[in-house]
Amino acid sequence: QVQLAESGGGLVQPGGSLRLSCAASGSISSIANMGWYRQAPGKQRELVATRFSGGSTRYRDSVKGRFTISRDNARNTVYLQMNSLKPEDTAVYYCNANISTYRGPYYLSATYWGQGTQVTVSS
Repeated sequence: QVQLAESGGGLVQPGGSLRLSCAASGSISSIANMGWYRQAPGKQRELVATRFSGGSTRYRDSVKGRFTISRDNARNTVYLQMNSLKPEDTAVYYCNANISTYRGPYYLSATYWGQGTQVTVSS
């Protein structure tokens, strides 16, 4: 089985920083993209940032220049460095990954989600 374990959420003042981590574990053959989504109360889940296996990245406009996604392929881990946080960044942040596992004789690709970590930006 594959699991995504997130950490790093918490309460921070406006203008502060947090770093989220997400480690994938289990019978992993390969990982394509890894990224972060968030969901605020009463709103739909939205993409924050994603990093593809080739190294390219994608960010939503509202976090460009403030958030940085990085990835440690050897550790199957993705990070989200969040700077200059704003109250509107408050949400539950979810890790997302597209992972292939070996189910002999086939490789199966599926999307996995973490359990979510709360980020609250408030004074």
